[in-house]
Amino acid sequence: MNIRDRQILQIALPSIVSNITVPLLGMIDVAIVGHMGSPVYIGAVAVGSMIFNLVYWLFGFLRMGSSGMTAQALGGRNLTEVTRILMRAITVALGIALTLIILQWPLKQLMFWLIGPTTDVLPYASTYFNIVIWGAPASLALFSLTGWYIGMQNTRIPMFISIMQNIVNILASLTLVYGFGLKIEGVALGTVIAQYAGLLMALAGLHFYRKLRRHLMMKGLFVREAMKQFFTVNRDIFLRTLCLVAVNLYFTSAGARSGAVILSVNTVMMQLYLFFSYFMDGFAYAGEALGGRFYGARNASAFRELLRHLFAWAALMTTVFTLLYLIGGMRLIALLTDEKPVLEAAREYVWWIWVIPVAGAAAFIWDGIFIGITATRGMLVSSFLSTLLFFAINASLFTVQSSLFKNHILWLAMVVYLLTRGVIQTIWYSCSKKI
Repeated sequence: MNIRDRQILQIALPSIVSNITVPLLGMIDVAIVGHMGSPVYIGAVAVGSMIFNLVYWLFGFLRMGSSGMTAQALGGRNLTEVTRILMRAITVALGIALTLIILQWPLKQLMFWLIGPTTDVLPYASTYFNIVIWGAPASLALFSLTGWYIGMQNTRIPMFISIMQNIVNILASLTLVYGFGLKIEGVALGTVIAQYAGLLMALAGLHFYRKLRRHLMMKGLFVREAMKQFFTVNRDIFLRTLCLVAVNLYFTSAGARSGAVILSVNTVMMQLYLFFSYFMDGFAYAGEALGGRFYGARNASAFRELLRHLFAWAALMTTVFTLLYLIGGMRLIALLTDEKPVLEAAREYVWWIWVIPVAGAAAFIWDGIFIGITATRGMLVSSFLSTLLFFAINASLFTVQSSLFKNHILWLAMVVYLLTRGVIQTIWYSCSKKI
């Protein structure tokens, strides 16, 4: 294994661990409320978690934008700009969080209207929302800090934060629910406590970069050109994220319209896609950190070498997961559900998950590279055109009567969407001559 592979794995492996632990926060809450004696508590946490996952996903540009710009500044040895990017990102994050808190009532009403929880779940979901919204400053500031750490080539601190947040969440929620007799309030407070514990740990991690303090200059922190670049990059990422949200929401809602069994099949199969994405995102983070650094240093040979090694790792991951799903796809689905109607229906669609790794691998790598070199317009264009194609394919659903065939079209649209993103980004990079 040469030095470039070691550099990639030093960033990718902690990121993969972080990705795998992140969903545990929501699973822990569900596990606790699942023993409270009423399904309305599970529904309330499911609705509340969905709301905050969606809202925070939209502001994921705080992490992605910070990582790319930080990596470039680090590669260019502009340590003053490295500190300024962190301050700008945290300031914007806290501004957005304050806006969410001020507008929490209309935000809650809008999200409840979109999701449509039943009347018995609604009051408990409202209680969960009213408490967890106060964790917005911690969550969004942590996005900025995580992106900055990745840009600084350090994914170990974000990994430790993810693990520690889960431990705090478990201890706090169990104590509040079973020690103090709180129910949905205890679970919500446990989540907020874990969020602020994660923020405190992220801030404590800055101690390892204390030598950067002498490079911190307030002058020029919010200069017009720097802020214009910051918001241009993040605007493109935000709009790109809207495209992703639209695709995922439609995919879920279209499955739901085909009945509970089809919805369940799609949900379970998407877990296998998410599992693949946790690994590929790790290599995408390596592309962000190392690609941005080499781009900032104008080291074209190292950048191209990195590209070759990243796509080699992508090919390996694609092969491993394709074989895993090809050989054991139904066994993995059976681990996630024992409902016979769902298992029987899954046999009709399981082969779609076989092609997901091949279709989606390139898009993950290119996303990381494009974030690292802040070529965010390419990300936006590829996502927008792929989203149009996704909905164009799904337009044929209106002429199809069979729910089984409709779901095949839905999966075809998803596979084409993933593949097209990677193809367009490949063409965009080849034509852009960025480095």
